[in-house]
Amino acid sequence: MTSSSKSFVERLPPWMGSIRVRLTVLYSVVLFGLAGFVVLGIYAGVSRTLHDQRPITRSEPTLIRLNGGPPQLVEFVEMEDFTAAVQTEANTRALEKLREYSFTALGLLFVASLGVGYLVAGRVLRPIGRITNVARDIQATDLSRRIDMRGPNDELHQLADTFDAMLARLDGAFESQRRFIHEASHELRNPLAVIRTNLEVVLSDPDANADDLREVGIVVRRTAERMSTLVDDLLLYARREAPASRAGLIDVASLVGEAGVDFRATAETNGLHIDCVAVPGLWVNADATGIRQALANLLANAIRHAPSGTAVRLAAGREGGWVWVAVEDHGPGIAPEDQVRVWQRFWRGDRRRAREEGRSGLGLSIVRQIVARHHGRVQLVSELGKGSTFVLWFPAVEPPPPDTGPVPILADSSTLSSASGS
Repeated sequence: MTSSSKSFVERLPPWMGSIRVRLTVLYSVVLFGLAGFVVLGIYAGVSRTLHDQRPITRSEPTLIRLNGGPPQLVEFVEMEDFTAAVQTEANTRALEKLREYSFTALGLLFVASLGVGYLVAGRVLRPIGRITNVARDIQATDLSRRIDMRGPNDELHQLADTFDAMLARLDGAFESQRRFIHEASHELRNPLAVIRTNLEVVLSDPDANADDLREVGIVVRRTAERMSTLVDDLLLYARREAPASRAGLIDVASLVGEAGVDFRATAETNGLHIDCVAVPGLWVNADATGIRQALANLLANAIRHAPSGTAVRLAAGREGGWVWVAVEDHGPGIAPEDQVRVWQRFWRGDRRRAREEGRSGLGLSIVRQIVARHHGRVQLVSELGKGSTFVLWFPAVEPPPPDTGPVPILADSSTLSSASGS
C-alpha cells in the first residue's frame, strides 16, 4: 500500500496510535485554539481602545530667557496634551505586559489541557478497556464472563449490553452444541457396543458355526440400520438449524392430502386406516420439504403407537390468522409430566421398545424445530389410555393473486355467431 492511499490515521506516528492520545491532542488543540482566539480578540479590543486618543496639539516654538541665562527655544503644549502623552506611554507598556502574560497563560493552558485531556480521555475510555479485558479473557470453552457495566445508559453502556447479549447467545449456542454432541455420541455408543460385543463373542467361540455367524450378522445388520437411521436424523436436524431457504406460498391442504396418500399403505399394513380432512386454500409461506417432513414424522409416530383396528386422523384448517395441522391417534397417550419432554432431542418413552424399533428419539424434536423456523408453534393434547393429538400452527398468509393470463374460449366462433344471430 502506497503512502498516498493510506488514510490520515495510518500516516500518524506510532505514538499517536492510541485513541486516548489522539483524543488528548484533539482536546488540547481545540481548547488552545479557542483560548487563543478569545485572547487575541480581547487584546485587539483593548489595544484599539487604548490607542484611540486625541492627537497632541503643539504651539509654535518661543525663544525665552530663563533665570537670566541665555535665550532658549521652548515649545509649549497644553496640559491636557501632556497628560494624554503620559497616558499613551502607560497604555503601550500595559499592552506589552498583557501580551506577555497572555502568551504565558496560553502556554500553561496548553500544558494543563494535555494533562486534563489525558485524564478525561482515560476515564471516558475505561469501559472500552473493560470490554477489551473481558474479550481477551474469554475462551471458546467458557463464555460465562460478562461485562455487566454500571453507570449511565450512554453509548458505551449500550455497547457493553450488546456485547453481553452476544456472549449470552454464543454461550447458549455452544452449550446446545456441546449437549447435542454429548447426546449424539451417547446414542451412537450403544449400537457400537452391541456390534463389538456380538463380534467378540462369536470370534472368541471356537465352536461357532455358520448359524451362529448368521445370527450375529443379523444383529449387526439390524444395529447398523438403527445407526443409519440415527445418522440420517442427525443430519436432518443439523440442516434444520439453518433458516428455510426455499420458502414460498404453499397450500397446506395439498400437503396434507399427499401425506395421507403416502402413508396409506403403511397404515393398512399395521391394521389402521387414515382419515384426511382439509379445507382447500390454507396458504402459508413455508418450505414445502420441511412441512412434508414434519407431517411424515407425526404420521409415523401416530401409526407406531395406534392400536390395530383404529384410525389415524389427519386434519387441517384455519383459525383466525393461523393455519393448523393436527394428527390424532388412539394410542396409549402420554403422561402429563412427559408432554413437555416429548419435544426434546433423544427423548423416548419406552427406551427398550425404541431400541428394538431402531428409533433415534429425534422425530418430534425435528418437528418442533421445523415449525419454529416458520415462526409457528406446536401443541400437544394427550390423555392416558385415550390417545394423543399433535397440532402444528403456522402464520397464515393471503392467497396468491389469480392468473392474469388470457381467458379461455368457452365456445368456438360458429357457436358465437349463431348465438349472436338469434
